[in-house]
Amino acid sequence: MTKQVLISISGLQLVSGETGGPVEVVTAGSYDEKNGNHYLIYEEAVEGSREHIQNLLKIGEDSLEVTKKGLIRAHMVFEKNRKTKAVYETPFGDIAMEFFTSEFRIQEAQDTIDIQVRYSMEMDNVFVADCSIRVNVKSKNAKDFRLQEITG
Repeated sequence: MTKQVLISISGLQLVSGETGGPVEVVTAGSYDEKNGNHYLIYEEAVEGSREHIQNLLKIGEDSLEVTKKGLIRAHMVFEKNRKTKAVYETPFGDIAMEFFTSEFRIQEAQDTIDIQVRYSMEMDNVFVADCSIRVNVKSKNAKDFRLQEITG
């Protein structure tokens, strides 16, 4: 895997039996590997603002950690069969969330990493949604980079 990568992050939420439209971000980022963990760093633009959010994804054998810094701050952990808590700090106030990760899969190859996470989300101990995240990382030089769609 090269240091420069293309990152595709897709998210899907199922709320009250209805699927919201998928949200997808495709961006250039940087990659590193240390102590058996994969690290991705990328910037996220904030609509209507000149500020960016710095994102760090730490991908382990059985977990995904997402750290956001900037206009929005958060540290979220997704680990299979584990319930975790996070506070999503926004300019409009903080949102306390809980996640139960039911599925975590990672597939690695020389020029690609593919992660699939399925989890349920609660706010104030009330179920909000079943969610899915897919992260696809490809070496910037890989010729077969393409977007992938999440299916419910």
